[in-house]
Amino acid sequence: MFYTALHVPEGADPFPKSIIEEPHLAKYIANWGRADDIALVAEQDEQLIGAVWCRLLKAAEKGYGYVDDQTPELSLAIHADFRNQGLGTKLMNAAFTALIEKGFSQVSLSVDQDNKAVNLYKRLDFEIVEEEGTAFTMKKTL
Repeated sequence: MFYTALHVPEGADPFPKSIIEEPHLAKYIANWGRADDIALVAEQDEQLIGAVWCRLLKAAEKGYGYVDDQTPELSLAIHADFRNQGLGTKLMNAAFTALIEKGFSQVSLSVDQDNKAVNLYKRLDFEIVEEEGTAFTMKKTL
């Protein structure tokens, strides 16, 4: 699902699968299972169709959606065949509940400006807090 979460602009060639092993991306999933890691998945007929995961990355290892050392970064992936059916909203709302239960007061993410998921994030009350290149850093108060 991590590979699925990577936005490929329309008409561009897909990334090689090995890209998720590059340090700037691998930090989002390496050594999964830290105390603050959160992951939720959706399956249909024993097939993984969606996932949302959150990881607190401190300044020393900050990711693309870094806001501060107290705000976890969220990633979302939905299999192409299951997009625009409400699954992303359900996963995100479940992640918000899990984050609140762990004591977090906000969550952030990074998204390409041309990614259609921007609309989902805005509907879920994420606000743009920074623009860098073609990406938005967005934050939601929980």
